[in-house]
Amino acid sequence: MKDPVMAIILAGGKGSRLEPLTRDRAKPAVPFGGAYRIIDFTFSNCLNSGFRKILVLTQYKAMSLDRHISMGWQRYFCRELGEFADVVPPQQRIDENWYQGTADAVYQNIYTLEKEHPKYVIILAGDHIYKMNYQRMLDYHAEVGADVTIGVLRRPRAEAALQFGVMEVDTDNRVVGFQEKPADPKPVPGDDVHCLASMGIYVFTARFLFEELCRDATRRGSGHDFGKDLIPAIIDTNRVFAFPFLVEIDENRKRDAYWRDVGTLDAYFEANMDLVSVDPELNMYDEEWPIRSYQPNLPPPKFVFADEQRRGYAMDSIVCPGTIISGGRVRHAVVGQQVRINSFAEIESAILFSHVDVGRHARIRRAIIDKGVLIPAGISIGYDHDMDRARGFTVTENGITVIAKSDGTDHFFEPDA
Repeated sequence: MKDPVMAIILAGGKGSRLEPLTRDRAKPAVPFGGAYRIIDFTFSNCLNSGFRKILVLTQYKAMSLDRHISMGWQRYFCRELGEFADVVPPQQRIDENWYQGTADAVYQNIYTLEKEHPKYVIILAGDHIYKMNYQRMLDYHAEVGADVTIGVLRRPRAEAALQFGVMEVDTDNRVVGFQEKPADPKPVPGDDVHCLASMGIYVFTARFLFEELCRDATRRGSGHDFGKDLIPAIIDTNRVFAFPFLVEIDENRKRDAYWRDVGTLDAYFEANMDLVSVDPELNMYDEEWPIRSYQPNLPPPKFVFADEQRRGYAMDSIVCPGTIISGGRVRHAVVGQQVRINSFAEIESAILFSHVDVGRHARIRRAIIDKGVLIPAGISIGYDHDMDRARGFTVTENGITVIAKSDGTDHFFEPDA
């Protein structure tokens, strides 16, 4: 029998760099790839790894996330067998504060953890895109006798600078130092080009975690965060190891290990565009490591008309159920559920969330259109950034136009979150 494991998914961040997509929803609830939410990747990893005791810690704008987990994930867990996937908002059981940091979020739920008597606790972020068997990391943790094991990525030092927490390790992968988003990251032993960036994944021996959470809670000046406070405080006195996320560990089964932090609008856009290439970097069609989600009962997508001048088609694109492409032309795009693209409209290199309605002769290029937006006939989006800004749209550093859900003006309407 496997040792009892509790998985904790941290899903309470504001996701401010993804606004306006996070204006009305938590970052892990942001749609991805047409038919999924970002958190579905972490959930699928847990389920595929055999972890069936899961706490999801939420805080900001959690209603749509809570609803998604209830509708899409609860059916995979059997309470009678001791399985669960519980969404836990701040309960103020210990004090009257909201979560002060990642470690504090777990500390405030320590009572719930202790009741399950786990031997190990794995802490996960709910806002990254990757496919990983966490059991392998757990086995490594037990094999080396670690108190804490940290998932790490090999990254070019120039790319990681000021972006990631960086682990300094010895030749046995024991962590001997930690830098929080350094300007000059420490290199991997024997490799001056690369460093080891933290993935925000931690495996703890449960008893050790409980002791350290209680200690950190009383430490003056602590921000009560795993990466910034708790981990650096224990490196010199405890067994802290790094677990490299290498291609042979990656359940994506491609040439390179795939992991994306979609924390900015540009990174989010590029990760979605990865999916529509001929040989996508992220394999969503793998039956051995499936990515699951809530899938509503919808009709298949439909393409009309046969008229050569008015033919509806999509090329190098993802088109989700319930969508009707009625004489519109779609290229290199991710089209969500129950979208309607009307005659002579042109969509290129864009992401359309569910229930978007694109009017006749409208043109959309390099854009993200949030749920339920009505695009008026004849309008052009993504062609004139000054005009897009004048309309109140967001334009990113890389020139991606983002339209939030409607504020109730004449041309746009407000759906549910």
